[in-house]
Parts: sequence; structure tokens; C-alpha cells
Amino acid sequence: MLEGQACLISRALPSACEQESHWIYMTCSLLERCAKPKRALSIETDLQEEFVKDSEKRRKKSLANLSNSVDLNGSNHQGNEGESYNDTNSLINPIGRDNSINCLVRCSRSDYGSIASLNSGFRDLIRSGELYRLRRMMGITEHWVYFSCNVLEWEAYDPYPNGGRWINLPRMPHNECFMFSDKESLAVGTELLVFGKGVNSHIVMRYTILNNSWSPGVVMNLPRCLFGSASLGEKAIIAGGSDSQGAVLDSAELYNSLTQTWTTLPRMNKARKMCSGVFMDGKFYVIGGMVRPNELLTCGEEFDLERGTWRVIPNMSLGLNGASGAPPLVAVVNNELYAADYGQKEVRKYVKENNSWVTLGNLPERPVSMNGWGLAFRACGDRLVVIGGPRASGGGMIELHSWVPRDGPPEWNMIASKHSGSFVYNCAVMGC
Repeated sequence: MLEGQACLISRALPSACEQESHWIYMTCSLLERCAKPKRALSIETDLQEEFVKDSEKRRKKSLANLSNSVDLNGSNHQGNEGESYNDTNSLINPIGRDNSINCLVRCSRSDYGSIASLNSGFRDLIRSGELYRLRRMMGITEHWVYFSCNVLEWEAYDPYPNGGRWINLPRMPHNECFMFSDKESLAVGTELLVFGKGVNSHIVMRYTILNNSWSPGVVMNLPRCLFGSASLGEKAIIAGGSDSQGAVLDSAELYNSLTQTWTTLPRMNKARKMCSGVFMDGKFYVIGGMVRPNELLTCGEEFDLERGTWRVIPNMSLGLNGASGAPPLVAVVNNELYAADYGQKEVRKYVKENNSWVTLGNLPERPVSMNGWGLAFRACGDRLVVIGGPRASGGGMIELHSWVPRDGPPEWNMIASKHSGSFVYNCAVMGC
């Protein structure tokens, strides 16, 4: 096993032998499928089904069989001509490093914690982020929902395994001022960024799935709060907000998670705070917001990343939020923009051709909000999710409701629930 902190939070396996036999079986199955023209996610689904059907058979595989392909201790062995080679560098010895990586990128990222615990070679590979870069290039993405219902505590939900899976993140480092300040969150690449305030300055806390830990993040060129933001792959854009003096900003910045750097972008046409952001059709949109108390902006702005220009879109957020309410609750699925009208408890869709909104149906009944606060509305792959707590006495409860727009009018299914705080302070979806 590894020394120190685990690389990832992984699913629990009944025994070490079962974990290892899972890995051998998965490797063989993946090698057979790599030669077939099947989509990566279909491969994953087929493997999961075969794991269930043949689980008893896999449990009988011995540790001796595994030791022929993966060296759990990371020691050197003699080659055919007496030369030593490092098993941890080869990863899976019989097939070599390149084929091993080709198999690993097709595994579910929920398995990476268990794989990292095999030896230092697997651990170093997963911590390097190389697998996630290759997954992005191959179009392999899994979306997890990250949210906070208690101060300094975050948890995640992985909707893909049968029945889904909850993951508790390490508790954030204690900081009294940061704990009670307004916070924004953003998932980009393999990072979760949480923005807040310290005693004299803005603070960014950075969680990475590569080593399952929190650390101080890089502060923006012009620190701010109450901004709109969205991410696309390993990059994200934040726009608007207010600075430490309360001035409303028209500036925007781009964050690159690979280099952990901020780049200042051209200024927007209008300053705004309490706004929302999305990516759609490869462009960034900032929607709604306000310039000063009780003065709502109903326009949006589109940023063309190739040209580096902003374009105002009149009435893009008309009717989506009130002066005392939360910023517009918007999300994009398959390049279509949706909004949650928390006042009418309806789902709306944006019609690009005539810059208007149409009502599709209702939001799920049980989750409640305070003028939109405490409720999360997010895109999670090909589905929309609503996260919130029902109005009930006694202990808190959080529920996740899901709807896939391509399946027809809104029909929400509760995909998960658990005892927790019922008010969602922050929420982000990480796809990698």
C-alpha cells in the first residue's frame, strides 16, 4: 500500500485479492475491446456488466496470478538476458507501459484510487494528471457533482455506477474569516476552486482529485466576489463581480488549470455583479446580474474566444431572477441553454434564433429555496440536475433530482438523497 495520504477516494473492495483480480480481468477485457470500434463509454458499460456477471469467478483468482503481471512491491526483476527492469515503470508487465496507459484511460475514474494503491508506478501516473489529459483528447468524460451544505465541508456524487456513489472530500483548512464569507465555486480540469475572503484579502482554496487534498490556490489578477463563471475542459472564465472596495467590475479573466495562471481578458460592455456564466457553442456567456441594488440587468454578453470580443445580447435574462433573488440559475446541456425559474418553479429553454425563452414544464416539487438561494441547478453530462432540500421539520436532507432533456418534457427522477444540510451553499460539476 502507499505511504501517506491516498491519491483518490476510491470504492471499497471486500479484499485485496478481489481488488487485484478485478484489475487482471479488467485488463484482459479492455485489450480485447481496444481492437473493436466501440465508444469508450460503451466499453465501460460492458465491463461493468461483465464484472457483475463474473464476480464469483474473479474472486477465485489467486494472488500468484496477479504477481506475474503487477509487482505490488515495486521491486526489480530479471529480464530474459539477465538485465533488470523496473516493473513500476512498465505498469502491467506483459503488455508494457503504452498499452497499460491505453487500458487505464478507459477505466472509470472512480477506480483510479484503487489502481493507484497497487504500487508507486500507478500512483505516480495518476498523480501526474497524464491519464486525464489523454481522456480529454479521446473525448472520455465522467461528470461528478460537488457541493457544500455545511461550512468548510464538501462532498461529491458520482451518478454513473448503478445506484450512484457518495464521496466525502477532506475537510477544508480552518479559516475563521473565510468560513463566514460569501463564497463562489468553480470546477475546472481536475480542480475545484473555492473563492472567499480572509482578514485583509481574497482567498482561493484549491482541491485537486490528483492527490485528494486542499491547498492555497492562485489569486486572480483582480480579486473579486459575486462574479459569473464557467469552465470548458482545463480552462475557465470569470466575469464581473465586485472588488474588495465594493466596486462593480466590467473585467474578466481566464484561468488555465494546467499552468495555474490567470490571464486578463478584454473588458465587457457593461459592469455587473451577481451574474451567471455558461459555455455554449464554444463561446462564453455572462447572463443577468445587477449594477447596483435593485437595478437588474436583463442583457447578457457573449465572448468570442477566437476574436477576443464581447457582444451584448439584449433581454437575454429577462424574467429569470429578481433583485433580491439569487443570480440566474442556468445550465447548458448539448449546447442548449436551460434556466430554472425559482419563482414559478418552472424549467425554461433559451431559443437562440429569436433570443427568447419558452417554458418546458415544472421543476421537481420537493426541493425548496429562498428566492433561489440554497438550490443548485447544474448540467451533469447529458442531464440536468436540481440539488436541494425538502421543506421538513427535524434533521436535514439533501436530494438530487435528474432529467435528460433529449428524453422529452421534464420528468424528474430523484437519483439520490442523504441526511445532510438542506441548504446548498456552493455547487460545481467536474467533468474529466
